[in-house]
Amino acid sequence: MGKLSIKSAQALFKRSENTTYLSSCTRGLLPDSARLALEDHLDGLQIGNTDKGELFSKVAKTRKAFAKLVRCDVDEVTFTKNVSEGLNMVAASLDWRPGDNVVVCLDMEHPNNVYPWLNLQERLGIEVRTVPDQKGHVSAQLLIDAVNERTRLVTMPTVTFAPGFRADIASVGRMCRKRGIFLLADAVQSVGVLDTDVQAMGIDGLAVSTQKGLCGLYGMGFLYCRREWAEQLKPVYLARFSVDLGGSVHEASMGVGGCKLMPGAQRFDLGNYNYPGVVVAEKTLDVLNGVGTRAIEAHVMKLSQRLIDGLLSLGLPVAGGKAGSHTSNIVCLGHIGAGGNDTAEDPKILLLSGRLSAGGVVHTIRRGMIRVSFHLYNNEADVDRFLDLVKT
Repeated sequence: MGKLSIKSAQALFKRSENTTYLSSCTRGLLPDSARLALEDHLDGLQIGNTDKGELFSKVAKTRKAFAKLVRCDVDEVTFTKNVSEGLNMVAASLDWRPGDNVVVCLDMEHPNNVYPWLNLQERLGIEVRTVPDQKGHVSAQLLIDAVNERTRLVTMPTVTFAPGFRADIASVGRMCRKRGIFLLADAVQSVGVLDTDVQAMGIDGLAVSTQKGLCGLYGMGFLYCRREWAEQLKPVYLARFSVDLGGSVHEASMGVGGCKLMPGAQRFDLGNYNYPGVVVAEKTLDVLNGVGTRAIEAHVMKLSQRLIDGLLSLGLPVAGGKAGSHTSNIVCLGHIGAGGNDTAEDPKILLLSGRLSAGGVVHTIRRGMIRVSFHLYNNEADVDRFLDLVKT
């Protein structure tokens, strides 16, 4: 697939006439091309017509397409089953010593980027150095200030899952690069929607799953790991595809004389891949790269700006207030912390959420707020539908 405009790409997504889908932060919509590819794959499985060589070719193409999306080298990408597996691959592979520490803003992290560090704290005696959030923001300066001579890793989201604020990851990246500290990013809420350049951001490891911004399936993800770091890491698990036997040899071949690891992040490849997920991701990445994430980001940011301006004009509270450098494709209506992960204490938020659901607007409640998010398939009519329903 060649170059695509936003409009031509939107035609690849089947939108329901009865719903307004504003929840790419939970699941992205599947493009037609991906569904057709998956159906072809399943048809082959049903009649026993599966070409393993062709599947390996799709794995290679998909790895290359993801590398293009985040601007890294192909051998710096490995396949995972989700974000948490990617984060744990890095956490388990560093040579931790008792007293080493990781720096993290626990208040703004998804639990999947909390438990790996608490686990290491209990198992290996590392220190988890925490910084507080700043009214829903992950403060780059607080993370930097918390670093000391025993810091091995800093971890942060590129965009928080709620309230959806961008983090200044590049500032942290510059500090980590100077001090030889690993910077690990949970990028599931940004990759595929917001332009991502791992080199410019100074990211050493980036974990993502495919069901959100990448418009794919549950059960598959990617881990980017910068080559210089990847080749210092010792994978806890090892399998055939982790080992470099050189040349073109059968997957069941056995090397002699030790285990020479694959270059870069490919040393984290294990057994057979999630081929249905690969078949889908090959097509969705084709669409995303065809449009380009700079164009996708520009499109979704206009929609976020339109929604924020509309909500503020109605006198409704927007997390973060006016649009600014913190704004992403995620917009939250309400007050941060006025409820649990998927509950709200404010009767007005509950009322508005019910009205949105009755009007066919797909959204979520997170931390007491109504949360919506945009992707390339959304348009101004989606924003206006939301605003019409929340008018009081």
